[in-house]
Amino acid sequence: MKNQALKILTLCVLVSSAMSLKLYAQKGPNHSEIEAKMIKALEWQEAHPIFALAPTDWTEGAYYIGVSRAHKTTQDMMYMAALKNQAYWNNWQTYSRLHHADDVAISYSYIYIGMNDKRPGFVNLEPTKKFLDAHLYEDDEWKAGTDKSASGKTILWWWCDALFMAPPVLNLYAKHTNQPKYRDEMHKYYMETYNQLYDKEERLFARDMRFVWKGTEKDLKEPNGKKIFWSRGNGWVLGGLALLLDDMPNDYKHRPFYENLFKDMASRILELQPKDGLWRTSLLSPETYDHGEVSGSGFYTFALAWGVNNGLLDRNKYEPAVKKAWKALADCQHEDGRVGWVQNIGASPEPASADSWQNFGTGAFLMAGSEVLKLEE
Repeated sequence: MKNQALKILTLCVLVSSAMSLKLYAQKGPNHSEIEAKMIKALEWQEAHPIFALAPTDWTEGAYYIGVSRAHKTTQDMMYMAALKNQAYWNNWQTYSRLHHADDVAISYSYIYIGMNDKRPGFVNLEPTKKFLDAHLYEDDEWKAGTDKSASGKTILWWWCDALFMAPPVLNLYAKHTNQPKYRDEMHKYYMETYNQLYDKEERLFARDMRFVWKGTEKDLKEPNGKKIFWSRGNGWVLGGLALLLDDMPNDYKHRPFYENLFKDMASRILELQPKDGLWRTSLLSPETYDHGEVSGSGFYTFALAWGVNNGLLDRNKYEPAVKKAWKALADCQHEDGRVGWVQNIGASPEPASADSWQNFGTGAFLMAGSEVLKLEE
């Protein structure tokens, strides 16, 4: 009798859990719960600063893009306070490598502040303008095509991460200053990266030319024989596309290209989503590191939710995947607010752990939450 009772109890628990998951997928998380988790993530990250090179580097740039998007959705002054503090202490500077797309990512937050704070003399976008003008219009080794390394450093944005770092800044700067020339230059260099790194069959971006197959024995492969497509690398691109489209004029002549690329990549990312909601660090070889990863998954969740909220992606098809992904992301947050399971700084698929964290992972988490909040309940 005891065994029978135990079996019945176990069955009831399983049925109850399945019903709870189904209900969650239908209704999604409570808005107040999402907002609370986002604020906890912000507070923990602000109390535990980290960067790769400097407080103006790309890791901080990605984090504060997340803070900007969180403020845009919630209008919570906690986010704006964090944005203004870092901009002031950074003296509105970019990082130093004017040819390197990574080093202007921080300017997204500066421009966002400028669009939302009208006090005369507070915001200084001159360092951003100086960077963008040098980046776009001055000669450098990469533009000249003289670097013959295997990574393919013969174009300005030779690595796919760059499509998150510089294009959204250029696009937002063009919008804020009403200078469309910056958007047109952005498109020119974006197309170079697209033509060099986008795999039309897989609908994914190689991280750089090392991972583009050339039909030789030297082609890099996963253990299962498939091409290597890095989750966060493609997260940079898809998340960047959502940022671009959000601030790009509807009548911009090249907008259809970005919309079509966004939808093509989104459909592939949806196909590759594991059952537990979180994407693996290697998209075509999930068994290589068989655990979810937060930074790539956070960018995907943000982008797919943005696509649903803005009518580019079918709600019935994509919304359940977004809600499942957010629940999995939320489960990666520690009680103190720290967001774990973030792959460390890198350029290819690597493992993560519950205790691995980075500021850009928190940024991806905030970006995801900012759009999940907008889903219809």
